[in-house]
Amino acid sequence: MRIAKDVFKGLKEDDLKNMALEDFAKLVKSRARRAIYRALKGLNLEYAQLIEKVRKLKKKNPKKLEKGIKTHCREAVIIPEWLGLKFLVYNGKEWKPVEITIEKLGHRLGEYSYTTTFNKHSGPGVGATRGSKFVSVK
Repeated sequence: MRIAKDVFKGLKEDDLKNMALEDFAKLVKSRARRAIYRALKGLNLEYAQLIEKVRKLKKKNPKKLEKGIKTHCREAVIIPEWLGLKFLVYNGKEWKPVEITIEKLGHRLGEYSYTTTFNKHSGPGVGATRGSKFVSVK
């Protein structure tokens, strides 16, 4: 049996969007659950402020949401209220866009904004090793 992509733990997108944050916390893994509970209790201020910021923007100014919501809060767990939104997550150098889909629920924002880039190095330079004296120089 194959499960459709638009389902999270048996729940459709519409059901998830209407779900309370406490109920969603019961569906995710323990590390994400604890982070959500800390934000609800006000122990993780940065994450709690981000949740409030998104709620205010959704009510007041939905056009600002099209550009993306800038945040430094990389440890924020992605919640169902954010489905369909675009975040600009800071990776230490630039703002990386992150589109929120149902597959990303329960993960962190920082997982989709890499802080390091893969840098492929070429072969050894001339004079680097004893064996490199036989490598042709272009």
